[in-house]
Amino acid sequence: MQNDVVTNGICSTESVNGSRDVWSCKDSDSLSADHLVIMVHGILGSSSDWKFGAEQFVKRLPDKVFVHCSERNMSKLTLDGVDVMGERLVKEVIDVIQEKPNLRKISFVAHSVGGLVARYAIGRLYRPPKEEVKEDTSGNGCKEEPMGTIGGLEAMNFITVASPHLGSRGNKQVPFLFGVTAFEKAASCVIHWIFKRTGRHLFLTDDDEGKPPLLKRMLEDYDEFYFMSALRLFKRRVLYSNVGYDHIVGWRTSSIRRDSELPKWEESFNETYPHIVYEEHCKACDADQYETISTEDDGSSDKLEAKWFSFGLNQFPMKELCYTG
Repeated sequence: MQNDVVTNGICSTESVNGSRDVWSCKDSDSLSADHLVIMVHGILGSSSDWKFGAEQFVKRLPDKVFVHCSERNMSKLTLDGVDVMGERLVKEVIDVIQEKPNLRKISFVAHSVGGLVARYAIGRLYRPPKEEVKEDTSGNGCKEEPMGTIGGLEAMNFITVASPHLGSRGNKQVPFLFGVTAFEKAASCVIHWIFKRTGRHLFLTDDDEGKPPLLKRMLEDYDEFYFMSALRLFKRRVLYSNVGYDHIVGWRTSSIRRDSELPKWEESFNETYPHIVYEEHCKACDADQYETISTEDDGSSDKLEAKWFSFGLNQFPMKELCYTG
């Protein structure tokens, strides 16, 4: 059973399970829309969290996008762990792609823990490129190496909003703990009582069969999971981070920076978007530096751990936007 709604030329369908699809009601627009936008909510959230955002996407790009707000991990299901949620999202994305054969491109927009879930999911949806042989004008065969895909679609944008990419362990990663070491250590010990397996992942206290914490595994291609190859595919990677008014996700972890790397910011420098206080196009880090850090890390130092994460997730260019509010 589905609930169909039409508002100002924008069609939306909400399923009995809570998923929400949004697209332009105009036939010509819906037929030409070949860009799938997957929107992923945060912890204890639901697909309705992205209702307004989804409608704005379609309003601005009616003939280009089909928006799907994820529903497989709503409410308490967000406590099952980043990997379990990621596997659910993988199946959900595949279902949407199979239902819409005209889709050619894909983007992800994710909030909070949803950013980690989306990163996990693309690592599973990644399809490596297949070498092709094409004939040139002279009739000679030449090898071409096309790009890989995400679920068979061209990867376009990967955008996260206030996502704890460095996890929540460490000094001031969770602002409401006030940077008090005793509180932060205590939180690591009891977080699983509140946020279950997801809490263990966020504080890097998970130990699945002796493997490194999941967030560390996600810093590289690990076994059959192409976490970094998938992220590298996207033409545009954007981080939105709150500089001071998010009491759950700190500025460093959402912007993938160490404490010494946090920039100075002004009250506002953009008249169109007054909440944006800092913008930067971040260059890729040197891969050799990352390898050196990786071999030195023993998991005992928060500073070394932050450095390891920072270099690991900055192996390719990203755009960072800092906001207040």
